[in-house]
Amino acid sequence: MNALWHGFADMGAVTRDGAFVVARGDGAYVYDEAGKQYLDATAGLWFTNVGHGRSEIADAVADQLRTIAHYSNFGDITEPATAALAEKLATIAPVPGSKIFFTSGGSDSVETAAKLARRYWAEQGKTDKKILIGRRLAYHGMHYASTAIGGLAPNKEGYDGPLVDETRQVEWNDAKSLLATIEEVGAEKIAAFFCEPIIGAGGVYPPPPGYLAEVRQICRDNDILFVADEVVTGFGRIGGSWFASTRFDLRPDLMTTAKGLTSGYLPMGAVFIAPHIAEPFFAGGTWFRHGYTYGGHAGSAAAALANLAIIERENLLDEALRLEQTIHTAFAPLADHPRVAEVRSGVGAVAAVQLADPSEGPGLVKTLREHGVSGRAAGAGAMQISPSFVMTDEQVGELAARFTRALG
Repeated sequence: MNALWHGFADMGAVTRDGAFVVARGDGAYVYDEAGKQYLDATAGLWFTNVGHGRSEIADAVADQLRTIAHYSNFGDITEPATAALAEKLATIAPVPGSKIFFTSGGSDSVETAAKLARRYWAEQGKTDKKILIGRRLAYHGMHYASTAIGGLAPNKEGYDGPLVDETRQVEWNDAKSLLATIEEVGAEKIAAFFCEPIIGAGGVYPPPPGYLAEVRQICRDNDILFVADEVVTGFGRIGGSWFASTRFDLRPDLMTTAKGLTSGYLPMGAVFIAPHIAEPFFAGGTWFRHGYTYGGHAGSAAAALANLAIIERENLLDEALRLEQTIHTAFAPLADHPRVAEVRSGVGAVAAVQLADPSEGPGLVKTLREHGVSGRAAGAGAMQISPSFVMTDEQVGELAARFTRALG
């Protein structure tokens, strides 16, 4: 049977070769239908921060679904779990007093931030501030605005004309590129700058030293909203802190999240909104006519609360910081391999083994499976490393050894 249309796939190849069916997971491992064990190099898709098979989360969800699965968060309605999660997130927010707007996932969160950025300036009487700036190589999701803001050209191919007007791209690693664009189009026309603290799906690129602080200050100086896209880095992936915005003291106007919020046990996203952005809408009489049927889903909120409790109880923020160094040390020798151009690591529990020939990426994914690794190629031939925070140092060493054997 071939009814399933996979995302980001050559469906002809999938139909020909068959799907890789992940049947179950346990900790840092996943298993296929035949029971073969694989080290999960990517934590699903950056998200299984607490590891697979956490029955505590499943039990919390089951208890919630037996009570009320979901209702709505439109108007004045909420559910206890959703309200409790919002209060919990406010306590760990990089900006004290932040408000929380729930979504169904990362793309929803970016779309929400894009709309809210423009709407905020309209409330300030600055209706010309519409332009949204992203960076080359950036990935912000797959809705219209999030694709337009993103900097991955292949994701925009095959569509007739611009997905969303009034967007711009700047270099991913050069703050002066942002400043030049501001000078070219005028700060009075720019609503927001979207920034992944670590570029994720575009190839895993840590920020150059000082870059984040510099672009943050440029936005302050020019009255442009700074949107931190922490769909990947949030909830501990950055290492040592809940968010990169905390670790690097970014104090974003808006912050988009998803993935690690529930560790992928159920879909959910959240936008953190700084008090000065929320104020016009909380003063009374002003509606933000935006929302999602499943935004703040009660079952997902129960999963998130259980997930956050595990992260705190097991000190997984510190474990992610441990992984930052362990991954860096274990994978650095692969940079000398003739098939590898470089290894990018050292900031957060992430790394990329950049292949010298990017076209070898899909083939290497399958070779890795032969060596007991479930992996993924991100960007242009960047083999993604982003394990769950429960992966041990010994397992990281074994993961690097299997990568080496797969490379030949």
